[in-house]
This record gives sequence, structure tokens and C-alpha cells, in this order.
Amino acid sequence: MGKITKKRKIQYRIRKSVNGTADVPRLSVFRSNKYIYCQLIDDVNGVTIADANSKALKAGSDLASAKKVGETIAQKAKSKNVDRVVFDRGGNLYHGRVKALADGAREAGLQF
Repeated sequence: MGKITKKRKIQYRIRKSVNGTADVPRLSVFRSNKYIYCQLIDDVNGVTIADANSKALKAGSDLASAKKVGETIAQKAKSKNVDRVVFDRGGNLYHGRVKALADGAREAGLQF
């Protein structure tokens, strides 16, 4: 089994139990080699509520930029009256940049 196939299986396993609603959206994280992206998704209506990424912030790919992206998504969520989310790590380990993004979002006021 290849690396991509393993990650895809992990993503499906996570998505079975993690669903976002309008009140409690899903905070989905995508990590590339160069940037990190996240979005708040309402799965019931199929709508993206807010998004943030290190590419738009001109931040790069280190831990500090991931934390800044987490803080940015939390501020955007607060402006849309969202304070609770469910976290979807996207098949990545909860470690490094993914953890830094989550910590930044928590420190800025999101609950998950």
C-alpha cells in the first residue's frame, strides 16, 4: 500500500465521525510542503464559511506561520459568530505545523 493510499484511508476514517454544521463547522486543514491552508466548512449545506492560508499571509511554511494562520481563521470565525468547531486534521499527524495551527486557533478563542 502506497503512502497516498494510506493517507486517503486515514482521511476517510476521520471524516466518518467528523461532520460540520452551521453552528459547529468543521475546521479542515491541508498541509503542503510549502504552505498550510485551513477552512471552516458547513457540511450540511456544502458551504465554506471562512478560509485562511499562509500563502495569502505571505508567511511561509514554519511553525510561526502555521500559528498565525490559526489565529487568522479564529478571527474570521469570530466575525461570523462561530466559537466552536470540530477539528479535521486531514489525515496528517497531530504534530508540527498542524498542531501549531490548532494551538493558534485555540489561543485566539476557538473551542475544539
